[in-house]
Amino acid sequence: MRIVNRILPFLLFAACCMPVRAQQRETYSVAGRVIDRLTRQPVPYASVVVAGDERKGASSDSTGRFVIERVPPGICRFAASSVGYKSLLTSEYLVSAATPFVEIELEEDATRVEAVTVRPSPFRATVESPVGLNVIGIREIEKSPGSNRDISRIVRSYPGVAFSPVGYRNDLIVRGGGPSENKFFMDGIEIPNINHFATQGATGGPVSIVNADLIQEISFYTGAFPADRAGALSSVLDFRLRDGNAEKQTFKATLGASDAGVSGSGHIGGRTTYVFSLRQSYLQLLFKMLGLPFLPNYIDGQVKVKTRLTERDELTVLALAGIDNMKLNVDEKGEDAEYLLSYLPRIRQETFTVGASWRHYAGRHVQTVTLSHNYLNNRNLKYRNNDASSEENLTLRLRSVEQKTSLRAENRTYAGRWTLRGGVELNYSHYTNRTLQRLYAGGVRLSDYRTRLGIVGWGLFAGADYASGDRRFTASAGLRADGCDYSTRMARPWHQLSPRASVSYVVAPGWTVSGSAGLYYQLPPYTALGFKEEGAFVNRDLRYMRVGEVSAGASWRLRDRLIVSVEGFWKGYGDVPLSLADGIPLSCKGNDYGVVGNEVLRSSAEGRAYGVEAMARWQIPGRVNVVGSVTLFRSEYRSDGASPWVASAWDNRFVANVSGTYDLPRGWSVGAKLSAVGGAPYTPYDLDKSSLVEAWNAQGRPYYDYSRYNEGRLDAFAQLDLRIDKVFYFRGCMLGLYIDLQNVTVSKLRQPDVAMSTGEIVNPEAPASEQRYRMKYLRQESGTLLPSIGVTVEF
Repeated sequence: MRIVNRILPFLLFAACCMPVRAQQRETYSVAGRVIDRLTRQPVPYASVVVAGDERKGASSDSTGRFVIERVPPGICRFAASSVGYKSLLTSEYLVSAATPFVEIELEEDATRVEAVTVRPSPFRATVESPVGLNVIGIREIEKSPGSNRDISRIVRSYPGVAFSPVGYRNDLIVRGGGPSENKFFMDGIEIPNINHFATQGATGGPVSIVNADLIQEISFYTGAFPADRAGALSSVLDFRLRDGNAEKQTFKATLGASDAGVSGSGHIGGRTTYVFSLRQSYLQLLFKMLGLPFLPNYIDGQVKVKTRLTERDELTVLALAGIDNMKLNVDEKGEDAEYLLSYLPRIRQETFTVGASWRHYAGRHVQTVTLSHNYLNNRNLKYRNNDASSEENLTLRLRSVEQKTSLRAENRTYAGRWTLRGGVELNYSHYTNRTLQRLYAGGVRLSDYRTRLGIVGWGLFAGADYASGDRRFTASAGLRADGCDYSTRMARPWHQLSPRASVSYVVAPGWTVSGSAGLYYQLPPYTALGFKEEGAFVNRDLRYMRVGEVSAGASWRLRDRLIVSVEGFWKGYGDVPLSLADGIPLSCKGNDYGVVGNEVLRSSAEGRAYGVEAMARWQIPGRVNVVGSVTLFRSEYRSDGASPWVASAWDNRFVANVSGTYDLPRGWSVGAKLSAVGGAPYTPYDLDKSSLVEAWNAQGRPYYDYSRYNEGRLDAFAQLDLRIDKVFYFRGCMLGLYIDLQNVTVSKLRQPDVAMSTGEIVNPEAPASEQRYRMKYLRQESGTLLPSIGVTVEF
């Protein structure tokens, strides 16, 4: 708060003292090109207008190029139409001195040969995914209150997404599923994890590795997953990055609450464009000033290069990398710091993904070939009492490396009312682990664990979409099969057949009913597949995890500005790995630092999640954007088919969010977000085991009593976030200032008191295996005001 009190007055003073010219409404020219989506040929004489302000527009010339003059600055879309083509509403663009080149791809409409009337609609669904899909644009990415431009936090405004108010975590909890059940793709290339300080074996972490400056649009699937997106059980986040600016070189500098970064966009010659970003955090400095016991530091970078090889061939190369280093602040005093320092390890990670995608447009056929490689090097180090002077104090030294190389080829054929698609995938995964760890299981032993695993995997997929002439009725059917050589069963793809189907029908103007059903599979994490005991892989009997999902809903639209929808869903899980050590399914783990899955498992657990979602989205271009959602659900599991159902770790029962931004004159905008989530279940501590000296020294934190798994439940929690933006538009640059305040009501979440060793042995005369620490209890209460202040300059 001391930092805020010093910087905030300066920012407000600067905003008031800017030159008068900066307060005047600048206008800019927007240049672009209209092309045929399949032939890649220019579309001449197409009409392009600013959505919501049809007075601002232009027609493309004989080469498909257009220039719209005197466009007001801000975030907007463009609507395009031409005789013989379907009208189109583009994704969102930020109009400023650095406005990107707008390339619009129109799709031929064989059923219409006369001029069309543009009816822009920002609410989109696909034939394959008419339910469980939300498209997120630049406005929400840039100005979502409380998210600090972090993608995992932005999607929390949408139905089915729960959040944890405990700790600084980005775990996605979607429709009652765990954080290991999500998949991420960037321009068609799989990204294993989008967070720094990732939890190996899951997909969570504290802060996003993806720089929002490079994102054009996000497709967020909570069901009805496309057949070409493998391995998702709960959600798919599909990022589409911006193309580089084909007309000029632009740059953007950002100073945020946790990092400073620079990004750029431009071109190399007339056929190649690029975008890039580089960020360096200074969290370790802020955390040191705030007196926190851990000091995280990270660097990340992204780049995308797109080359038009010929009029029908495009090559895209992208890379994403992150370097993480979390040290311990052992000088920090106090009981809370003492407890965290007793078990938190030193964490270092390096992660990167590189990929190339070649796309060929052959008339109505489009072929895509993608080659990618991803890498994770995870290292944890921990000494008892953080005393590294002797190896006798070592409790954990871990180095675990995951690598995966993938090749995918697919074809899409557009045949009038039908779209046919099919493809094949081949991948090779390599996993190694070397761990020295002090373990307690009725006695202390130092485990020297080593493993190495290589897996060859493959997949096939095919599907067809149909749309009636008036597009009132659409239907889709698809089939996917996956396999790998890890075991005989996994090698037989018919054991992992994934059928799926979707339908949608417009019953009346503005009213649509839709539904989908599918069976989806996910390979268990490499940490589980590669786990060894006495030199042998002990989890050879594991199977692919599976979930069958059915969802149906109805939506109502009013003048393409308001949409209200209701969806119900049911998910049934099978072959979920169950921990034989504690009797907990692997899907209920993964929301903490460290490694998940490196233990003996059995594919016997089952799960179910069901509920109903309601959402309303209201948009007025250039003025209002509001998203509200409510989800009521249950999430349960059982260890096998004969056991009773038990609440899962993600059984919050309800989630409610209302988020909105309002654009004011002179470049000001304000936003607010109200979030509420039901109390999560929790497991009481095993105080008898936790007080044993050998047990505490091995782990540095209390043990849970899994015989009473999730018997308790926390209180519900709600918080209010606020955000204020001010943008100055100059002729040659743009300056933006923002203040983001999370939890302005300082809401508190009370958790059970945590048991902690005092370091005093109450029975020193007893044998070493029976000695116990005197325990004390620390009050656990989270919830504080988290201010963020940022400055952006784009030129």
